[in-house]
Amino acid sequence: MAKKSLKPKEEEAAIDMTPMLDIVFIMLIFFIVTTSFVKEAGVDILKPSATTAVKKPKANIFVGITEQGEIYMQKRKVEKDSVRSTIENMLLENPESTVVIQADMRGNSGVLLDVIDAAKKAGVQNISVAAEN
Repeated sequence: MAKKSLKPKEEEAAIDMTPMLDIVFIMLIFFIVTTSFVKEAGVDILKPSATTAVKKPKANIFVGITEQGEIYMQKRKVEKDSVRSTIENMLLENPESTVVIQADMRGNSGVLLDVIDAAKKAGVQNISVAAEN
């Protein structure tokens, strides 16, 4: 009888991609959760200057008031009567939001006060008026 050689079977080298995909998926979730989404007013405003202006790093709701007294939120024009309800809807997404009002320095201050009142009635605790430093 012929002797058979008893060599162990060679296993194919394979790379298991599962742990790497798990890590990439966890990193993706981490970046999505930690990203802050900024909603801009959507208009160019000439802000007044102030030497005591302080930058607000966590502003979430931006309201723009043009020189003509038009109000913009989320890049669309909003009527004065619906500012409060729009802010309330945005507060549902993030109850601890900060409102920053970007009012044109050549505009009417009455519209600015109306927007501040609407934001307070909507339940916003932190309201700021934007200025250049």
